[in-house]
Amino acid sequence: MTMRQVHRIYIKADPEKVWDAIIKPEWTDRYGYGGLTDFDLTPGARFHTRPSEAMIISAKEQGYPMPDTIVDGEVVEAKPPSRLVLKWRMLMDPDVAAEGFSTLTYEITESAGGVKLTVVHELEGMPKLAALVDGGAEATGGGGGWPWILSDLKSLLETGKRLAE
Repeated sequence: MTMRQVHRIYIKADPEKVWDAIIKPEWTDRYGYGGLTDFDLTPGARFHTRPSEAMIISAKEQGYPMPDTIVDGEVVEAKPPSRLVLKWRMLMDPDVAAEGFSTLTYEITESAGGVKLTVVHELEGMPKLAALVDGGAEATGGGGGWPWILSDLKSLLETGKRLAE
């Protein structure tokens, strides 16, 4: 059985703006868990997300280490502004990092009044990562996963403010 999570949200924005919010570090640090993501969109190229200064300070205050790279992977396919497929690995938790690379696909399609953003996360054999990204760890302080990240992205693009502001 394949473990696949599909998350979908509708955003009142044009496809290019949603694309930029996914791939540009000046956007990636402004929603969800934050972090500065650097992409070379060439298939086979590596990408990585560095923690923001706020993340480093928060980790230090809470007494846990923050790695220099919090997410890494490889670009599989990039078709701006409609499709991005990545081999993706979360590195902030050693147990989750040990599960290896998952496949993460962003699909951006035009919809009435904006776009439909679909995130498909292939998580076969990755129970720890699956629990984190589906939002199930929210009650224990592990975060709201993709539902929260996408809701925060939507809020930022539509209002200019994060959910927590």
